[in-house]
Amino acid sequence: MTSEGIDDGAIDHRGDALPVLSKSATNMKMDKLMSTPMPKFTGSTPGSFFWTHSAWWIARRVRAAQFRTREVTGRETLPTDRGNLCCAWHTNGLIDPLAITLNHPRFFVLGARHDLVTRPLLSWWTRRMAVQPVVRKAELLRGGCSEEEANQINGRTLLMLATGISNGFGCVLFPEGTSHSDASMLRFRTGPMRTVLAAGAIAKSKGLALPAVVPIGLHFRNRELFRTDEWVEYGPPMQLTSDDIPEDLVKAVSGGEWSEPPAEKVIALRDKLRLELVPLTPNTSDWKENDALHLMGHVDARRSKQPLTTWREEVLAARAFRDALQPSDLSYMDTEVPQIDHPALPPAKAAAALLQERGLDGRDLNSEGLDLRSFSIKKAILPLLRLPVSLLMLPICLYALGGQIAMGRLLGDSTDEGLDARTSYHFLSAMFGSLMFWPFLAAFAVWLAITNATALHDFSGCDWRMMYGSGDSARQLATLTLGSALVFLFWLSGRVFAKFWDDWTDFKRAIRRLRTRGVERQNIRGALATLSAEMDKITL
Repeated sequence: MTSEGIDDGAIDHRGDALPVLSKSATNMKMDKLMSTPMPKFTGSTPGSFFWTHSAWWIARRVRAAQFRTREVTGRETLPTDRGNLCCAWHTNGLIDPLAITLNHPRFFVLGARHDLVTRPLLSWWTRRMAVQPVVRKAELLRGGCSEEEANQINGRTLLMLATGISNGFGCVLFPEGTSHSDASMLRFRTGPMRTVLAAGAIAKSKGLALPAVVPIGLHFRNRELFRTDEWVEYGPPMQLTSDDIPEDLVKAVSGGEWSEPPAEKVIALRDKLRLELVPLTPNTSDWKENDALHLMGHVDARRSKQPLTTWREEVLAARAFRDALQPSDLSYMDTEVPQIDHPALPPAKAAAALLQERGLDGRDLNSEGLDLRSFSIKKAILPLLRLPVSLLMLPICLYALGGQIAMGRLLGDSTDEGLDARTSYHFLSAMFGSLMFWPFLAAFAVWLAITNATALHDFSGCDWRMMYGSGDSARQLATLTLGSALVFLFWLSGRVFAKFWDDWTDFKRAIRRLRTRGVERQNIRGALATLSAEMDKITL
């Protein structure tokens, strides 16, 4: 996949490298940005009620097919009587805000990178949902717009987001300011803190409940892959208090103008949020170390005769080992995480790397955690029963989904935005591809059914056009029914294909385990045996 964005070596005032920009992010259309529709806060949605509900309904259908397992925890702790600012680390492009907003009980006032409200097709939806554009420091320092223009756009956006939060809506902002591929959090930007403090001031001026800041852990097994696993972890809310909101700020924002909160309040809230948010991320020196910790979690669970059965359990097991093995004086305020210095890590990394070379991981270990598990006939029964249905639906799936699958792969594998944007393009292709392709595909299939009605009657012994009677109105209703049924059939074929993909993936893993022999198998056994011996010395 191409990941060659605009990287000119530019740095911010702290000396940190600015994010690599995609070509789309450098194309700033100021006229469209300035004409972005403003959100309204009198109803249940800041944007269009119909289009917001439609987009959310479609997005939930697409995500159900995109992920193999999805789990949400902590949702019961969300305060729904006040605004919520949800904050998380950002490693999966558009999928990250979707994971938060679609699982939250309230609708959100949304801010997004400026090009999301100017891109063709996508902007048609974002503008109807009143998504507000944000100009990042990365675009400003590279001359994408003037400082005056950036301040005007961002000031308006932050005011709209703050007003929405104060009126009880949700909002999601990522304190790192950009999506990335690191195994630990980047330095925090102040935008989210400034926004929620202003929201608190607006709420305080109106006698409304002060908003809460919600730290969220976003966990994806393999973020770039179709049918991966997802866990959304809502952490304990951080409630703003009256002491967090100075009276000067209340007076400043009560007139409907943006005003900057005091720097000391912003910095204090930023540091408090980081202390809560970092533990909800992998927070390791690199992904190899994170993989090693996940493998240790599987080995420990198998040794205890309590194998991990969900992605959430695996993340928590890896977190337990991370917290036990990292230095006790490790500061969550640091952006550089030191490597874990423990004798168990080298064999864990070696075993994890050997498994990854074969497309395997800790789920493929046997009950003792010392070797690969064998093929399970019992687990193969259900996939075999599903196989005839999958094969029967395959032609329909190829007809209905072939175009958008090809579009998603083409865009996702050729984007210049990096691996963290790959599944964003898969999602958008699935969502908009269905809206663009399915009506025409259904209409074409109905036309074929009409023009070949006699042949279909001779084959089946019945005339589908007569299902409601022989009149013109009855025939029109039959045509509409067939078209609607075809759209449902297209969706059903996609769900069947998703389960077939799961079965095919599991079958390939089983074949890889069976074909791992000789020196490769001995190396895996040796690394696991050494790891097991070292884990005997660890106390969690």
